[in-house]
Amino acid sequence: MDHIPGNPNTQQRELLAGKAFVELDKKVIEVSGIDRLTWLNDMLSQKLDELQPGESTEALWLDAQGRILRDFHLVGVADSVLLITFSQGVDELLNQLQRLVFRAQVKLELRSELKVFASFNRGIPSSIATWEDHWPETAGGGWRYGNVSSEPWQYFESIRETAPEELVPASINALTALRVAAWRPTGPDEIDEKAIPHEFDWLATAVHLQKGCYRGQETLAKVHNLGAPPRRLVFLHLDGSGHMLPEPGDELSGDAVIGKITSVGQHFEMGPIALALVKRNAQVELVKVVLADGSETSATVEPIVPTDAGGVVDLGEFRTKRN
Repeated sequence: MDHIPGNPNTQQRELLAGKAFVELDKKVIEVSGIDRLTWLNDMLSQKLDELQPGESTEALWLDAQGRILRDFHLVGVADSVLLITFSQGVDELLNQLQRLVFRAQVKLELRSELKVFASFNRGIPSSIATWEDHWPETAGGGWRYGNVSSEPWQYFESIRETAPEELVPASINALTALRVAAWRPTGPDEIDEKAIPHEFDWLATAVHLQKGCYRGQETLAKVHNLGAPPRRLVFLHLDGSGHMLPEPGDELSGDAVIGKITSVGQHFEMGPIALALVKRNAQVELVKVVLADGSETSATVEPIVPTDAGGVVDLGEFRTKRN
């Protein structure tokens, strides 16, 4: 719902007050069958083999190199698990997941009749199920490299067939501004073909570092324990003197190109803000943003993921223990 009439600043306040909702461009896949939890646990980055009805969690689907293919919001119901994910490419996703079932007693169904609605402070009453976001807390088995935003993010996604009549609609742009202010990554906005969880501090809520094997785990663990992510997420306070906001994909430059915009918002208090991925070693407090029309604007940088993210194992101590 990109074109909801009304003042986007007012809509943001209404969302935070629990008076508004946003219809999301997301789909719901239902996973049922007696092997559903072990199958999901073996495939995704989160520990899911003990997921209980009513419990919410987040997980990533990785490729063999540990790069993010999808983020999933999962909520347990009585006899199944509901996966919420962005709608882009969902039919292909379902076919890919079907090929991974093999002999497991698992059934997958795209619940096309269901819609997903975002709200704050609580889920929407009389919904089929509600996913509660635990960001910015660090979940059990997770790890956070940096600090968290002080902006509010008591966020819920409710699964329903129809829009709630007791709340007013708000635009996705209003929601995006609040999400950017909370430093909250999401797919597909922050995900590109090179994205790995460490770059976004996504290990905090979507990865369980002590669970069993799954595709991409080896690379994920190697970067976390011994390496460093090539990029890191930062928060930008954009110069608001111009009339154009940057778009996702617009480049950031210091002495050279150092990164790109991933999400942009016009916040009701902070003005124009953005999330961006920059090279890990880029030490900049002020950057230029090159807009699509070739013009430039400036932005001050606030780090989210620090430059020393990853490499948590003390190699000196490790060698001492081995000797």
